[in-house]
Amino acid sequence: MKSIFTCSLASMFLTVGLAAATSDWPQWRGPEANGTAPGAEPPISWSETSNVKWRYTIPGYGSSTPILWGDQVFILSAEALPKTDEAKPAEDKSAEIAPDVNDPSRRRRPGGRGGGQRSEVPDQLHRWLVISVDRATGKERWRSVAKEMVPHEGHHQDHGFASFTPVTDGERLYVPLGSRGIHSFDLSGKALWSRDLGRMQTRNGFGEGGSVAVRDGLVVVNWDHEGDDFIVALDSRTGEERWRKLRNEATGWTTPLIVDVDGKPQVVVNATGKIRAYDLSTGSEIWSCSGMTANAIPTPVSDQGVLFATSGYRGASLLAIRLGQTGDLSESDSVVWRHGKNTPYVPSPLLVDERIYLYSGNNAMLSVFDTKTGKPLINAERIPGMSGVYASPVSAGGRVYLLGRDGVMVVLKRSDQLEVLATNRLEDQFDASPALSGKELFLRGHKTLYCIAE
Repeated sequence: MKSIFTCSLASMFLTVGLAAATSDWPQWRGPEANGTAPGAEPPISWSETSNVKWRYTIPGYGSSTPILWGDQVFILSAEALPKTDEAKPAEDKSAEIAPDVNDPSRRRRPGGRGGGQRSEVPDQLHRWLVISVDRATGKERWRSVAKEMVPHEGHHQDHGFASFTPVTDGERLYVPLGSRGIHSFDLSGKALWSRDLGRMQTRNGFGEGGSVAVRDGLVVVNWDHEGDDFIVALDSRTGEERWRKLRNEATGWTTPLIVDVDGKPQVVVNATGKIRAYDLSTGSEIWSCSGMTANAIPTPVSDQGVLFATSGYRGASLLAIRLGQTGDLSESDSVVWRHGKNTPYVPSPLLVDERIYLYSGNNAMLSVFDTKTGKPLINAERIPGMSGVYASPVSAGGRVYLLGRDGVMVVLKRSDQLEVLATNRLEDQFDASPALSGKELFLRGHKTLYCIAE
C-alpha cells in the first residue's frame, strides 16, 4: 500500500481549489478546499471583550460560511418580510413546529443532533440578501437582493433559508440558493445573471443547503432531492447550461469537490447511494464507489492522489479511495483503507499534514487518522468544554480550531494528541463554519459576524 504514496505518483494528483491568494478564503472549506489557510496566524485566545476587531450585526438569518476576497467579506442571509395580502401561502402544511422565523435564538437545540423537526411552511415573503462587509472596519459596504418570494417548504428547525455558502473566483460572486435559483454578482454588488433550476422537495421538508464548485469557467451545481436529480455545469460568465447529467440519489446537502487526476479536473460528489466523479469539461461519469451512510453530507477532501469521503448518519463510514481508476470502485483495491466508527454527520473533515480530523456525529468528540495508513492517532476523544457541533474544523499556524454551537471554540495544538491551547467563548450561537485569513478569524453567529484579531 505504501507504493501508492510515492513522490512520483503524488506529483500526478493535486487537490484543486480556486486560484486565490493566501489572504483569501474564496469558497466553502477555504482556498484549498480542505479547511486550511496557508500562512494564516489568527489569535489563540479571545472573548467578547478581548481580541474582537469588529462586530457586524447580521440582518435576517443564515448559517452559511463567510467568504473572503481582497478587502471584502461576503455573507448570505434570508429575512422574513411583514405579511401582506399579496403573499400567497405555500401548499404544504404538514410541518410539526413553527419557530419565529426572525428569532434565530429559537432555532438552537442543546447538543448536536438536532431534533429531527422542521419549521412550518411560511406564508409570507422572504428576501435573500448578499452582503459585503468591509474587512478592515466591519462596516457594511453594500447589500443586494438576490431573490424575493414565498418559500414553498420549510426547513430543519436548526437552520434557515440561507444555508448555502457563496463562492468567488475574484471576478464574480456566485450565490447558490437552491429553489431560489443561482445568481451571479460582480464584486461591487451588481447583478450579472440568474438561473432558475427548478423547485426542490427535500426529505422531511428539512430544507436546502450546500454550495457549488467553480473552476475553468464553469459553476457546477449538484441537485439531489426527492424528485428528479441531476448535476449541471453553468457558464460562469452567462449562466448558460454547458452540460447536465441525471442522477439517482436521495436529498443531499453536500458540496462538490474538484480534484485534478492526471492533469484533468474531476468533480466528486458525496452521496448516500454512491460517491461519483464526473469529467469537469463534459460531465461524463468517470468512477463511482458505494459505502456511505444515509444523508451523506460532509464534503470529501483529497491529498496525494487519495480522496477521503465520510458520512455518519445511521451508521459510520470513512473511505480512502485511490484516484486514477474508472468504473465501480466499491469492491476494488482502489479503496486503500476504511473506518466504520465515530464519523461526522454534518461537519466536513479537516485535512492537514497527512492527518484527517473528524467529529463523531454532531458531537464534540474528535478522531484523527494518518491518511497514509488509516491508523487512528486520536480515537473519538471528548473535547473538553464543548458539546454539540455543526461547524467544520479549520487549521492555521500549527493549530486546529474547533467551534461549538454554543459559542465555545477550543484551540488545539496540531499534534497526535489532544493538546488544548485555549478555550474561548462568544455570546452567540454558531452553526456556520469559520473562515481564516492572515492574522484574522471570521466567525458567523446567528446574530453577529465577528472578526477576531489581536
